[in-house]
Amino acid sequence: MLNDALPTDIDALHGIVLRQAGELAAAKAGLVYKALEVEKLKIELARLRRMQFGHSSEKMARTAEQLELVLEEAEECAAAEARDEARPEAEGETAAKPRRNRTRKPLPDHLPRTEVTHDSAQDCAACGGAMRKVGEDVTEVLDYVPGRFQVIRHVRPAYSCRCCEAWAQAPMPSLPIERGLPTPSLLAHVLVSKYCDHLPLYRQSEIYGREGVDLDRSLLAGWVGKSAALVRPLVEAVRTHVMAGARIHGDDTPVAVLAPGRGKTKTGRLWVYLRDERPWGGPAPPAVLYRYSPDRKGERPREHLKEFRGHLHADGYAGFDALYLAVGGRPAAVTEVACWAHVRRKFYDVHVATASPIAEEALSRIGALFDVERAVAGLSPERRQGVRQTEARPAMADLADFLDGALTRISGKSALAAAIRYARNHWAALTRYLDDGHLEISNNAAERAIRPLAVGRNYAQGLIMRSSSWEEPHFVRPS
Repeated sequence: MLNDALPTDIDALHGIVLRQAGELAAAKAGLVYKALEVEKLKIELARLRRMQFGHSSEKMARTAEQLELVLEEAEECAAAEARDEARPEAEGETAAKPRRNRTRKPLPDHLPRTEVTHDSAQDCAACGGAMRKVGEDVTEVLDYVPGRFQVIRHVRPAYSCRCCEAWAQAPMPSLPIERGLPTPSLLAHVLVSKYCDHLPLYRQSEIYGREGVDLDRSLLAGWVGKSAALVRPLVEAVRTHVMAGARIHGDDTPVAVLAPGRGKTKTGRLWVYLRDERPWGGPAPPAVLYRYSPDRKGERPREHLKEFRGHLHADGYAGFDALYLAVGGRPAAVTEVACWAHVRRKFYDVHVATASPIAEEALSRIGALFDVERAVAGLSPERRQGVRQTEARPAMADLADFLDGALTRISGKSALAAAIRYARNHWAALTRYLDDGHLEISNNAAERAIRPLAVGRNYAQGLIMRSSSWEEPHFVRPS
């Protein structure tokens, strides 16, 4: 019998009871820990399943395409470097390296030709005598009209004076690439196809080849690199416009970067900064600025935003925190506006994984705040602020009480508790939009600006080649 095995000493019995109680408490703690681990794994799995831009299983089929992309990025960087080296010669500073003579393939005869004649004066500029035609120079450049190619023939008749033999000829029109083949519209088509339609250059080369136009990938890569140098003034103008705004959105996304000479990739970052006044009827045109950095250190956004003064819509990334601090007794140059969509996503992941009624209630209350925003979209800042004060602020106060109460009823180590603490720790920045009709409830505008980059990354698995001449590539896209 079990009872016969028990000691009769009271102290010994107490020891057994205490030991068993300790073992039971440890077992319960272990069960709670395992339950929390399972919950976290379920939430992580749900988050991963929701991701739209996962890796393809067809790795072998993509290997050749990735190598093509790496090569074309390297050629684009080389073209950008050559463009920078050639610029001082045009400015009279230093002589550029000798240009290599390259034989250009003749343009196909089947393409339609459009002639543009650039005539010069019919009277001699030296003596006023009549000019006679003695010859002409013909330069053919390749143009692209949506859906088809065409050749534009720039015909420049040469004239000589019948009286004094003075010579005259109209100058060659300016081309985006000096002595180059493409017109501005063809360059625009190649760039839009690559960066907006996510069509790699080697695929564009194959498409053009089916139309009988032989444009090698390396040639297209050279055009892209030189175009990057051409648009830098435009990028700088957009940067000035975006940073001049009093309210902008900021975010970042990872990008695969090839380390030159190593054949391996690492994770870089593409940062987006957006100015958009359309939600409250502002007069400034919307614009988006992109910046690249090799890592996600806080010094990167601080450098990008060193000239910015105003409100920054962003997530809770700690790298932004230094921007929100007062320095030397002066108020902070940047004021944080946190994102309710980011908060909602945390509760959504918990609800999908665990069907938590608390998470469901939080989602419902946050949804009511977004309902208010849909009703005030496009209204004046004053009207937006008034509606928020009467409808959103009471709902916000009730949500705070609900979250504080829920936190006392759940495990402090659960994912749900982490979501609640995240919201309450950022409460001042999350509620800042209530008092200013110019501000937004979320940072969704920046996430929409990043989405095309993520689509292109998933579609082509492109790699950015770093080089000393192109240390910080940057891109601009109008909203």
